[in-house]
Amino acid sequence: MVCERPVVLFSRSSCCMCHTIKSLFVDFGVNPTVYELDEISRGREVEQALLRLGCNPAVPAVFIGGELVGGANEIMSLHLRRALQPMLKRAGALWRVTKMVSEKPVVLFTRSSCCMCHSIKLLFIDCGVNPTVYELDNIPQGREVEQELLRLGCNSAGPAVFIGGELVGGANETLVFTSGGQYNQCSKGQELCVPVIERIESESPLDAKAKSSDKVVKA
Repeated sequence: MVCERPVVLFSRSSCCMCHTIKSLFVDFGVNPTVYELDEISRGREVEQALLRLGCNPAVPAVFIGGELVGGANEIMSLHLRRALQPMLKRAGALWRVTKMVSEKPVVLFTRSSCCMCHSIKLLFIDCGVNPTVYELDNIPQGREVEQELLRLGCNSAGPAVFIGGELVGGANETLVFTSGGQYNQCSKGQELCVPVIERIESESPLDAKAKSSDKVVKA
């Protein structure tokens, strides 16, 4: 049960501290696998096994990377010492965004209803670049990805642009970045030259959407 997922939490549906620990992980952008002992079959047997492992009380009991970390006190202690985040990273539970942006030269996180997102996509297409696009309102775990982007400093109101695995920023930062015709070495060795496209700032978002022909990735 604990070896198949990066973070596993044994809980009870009526346990307030369990909810607190779950919320802490969600705030980190982690989607823990949760087993509610009062709702799963053989929950009593699992509880006894947790007690034998030294969990007292039995819930919440947290496993990270297949290893028992402990209960609420241990998790909060790690959090206060800023040791929880590195542990989650080592277990592969964090940095979903980092993995997504490292696989393609140019990655955009957008929303399907965002006009500025369409304009930024058009900018790259006009440069001959076919960006990889993740629409947060259309992909699984889009909310978790959005929370991680916010922690990286992205503005939830607009697009988030990564080039060569590095965060460029939102619409304003991308327009400033491109205004100098800068070259950027991408993660796969592809060199991009993004020229000045001043009309993008004044172009109708509807026109931008109509011209956009990029392929939206359904993750």
